[in-house]
Amino acid sequence: MFDSIITAYKKDPALKGIKSLEIILYQGVHAIWLHRIAHFLYVLKLPFVPRLISQISRIITQIEIHPGAKIGKKFFIDHGTGIVIGETTEIGDNVMMYHGVTLGGHGWWADKKGVKRHPTIGNNVTLGMGCKILGPIKIGANSKIGAGAMVIKDVPANSTVVGELGKYVIKAGKKVKGKEIQKIEVPKPEWYNK
Repeated sequence: MFDSIITAYKKDPALKGIKSLEIILYQGVHAIWLHRIAHFLYVLKLPFVPRLISQISRIITQIEIHPGAKIGKKFFIDHGTGIVIGETTEIGDNVMMYHGVTLGGHGWWADKKGVKRHPTIGNNVTLGMGCKILGPIKIGANSKIGAGAMVIKDVPANSTVVGELGKYVIKAGKKVKGKEIQKIEVPKPEWYNK
């Protein structure tokens, strides 16, 4: 649990030095601590209590992590409101996650109890604000998923995915050109041309 505090100080520039007491107010740190306890009890197959802890954590932090999710070391949640992490999710080491991220299923496995239905996130991955990663897919190590991207297919290591439907801009360490890049045009407001 101590690594959560050290990781927060390393990854969040808003924390002003190791002596800052602000860390005790970080909901992401609280959610991780409570998840570690709930997951330990879940692995012991203790009924009810792990889910109770996860629900109390959700009420306090507004971050929902199923006690069955496996989370690696140096995991950091920045501005965590609205995060959902499903039961069969696996998160590697040194992962950074922003608010509104969903690591979930997409309903196609609703009748598949005991089957992996949620994503596997590799080491050193950054998950941007509001991205949705759905289904039993893999996000390769050292990848970045941009804000608002929806990802439903595997992402190779060293990739960057952006855009509403998650198109590659970097794939397996190489820049993508041409039709694979999604062009996003934001409409101008009605008052703009008046």
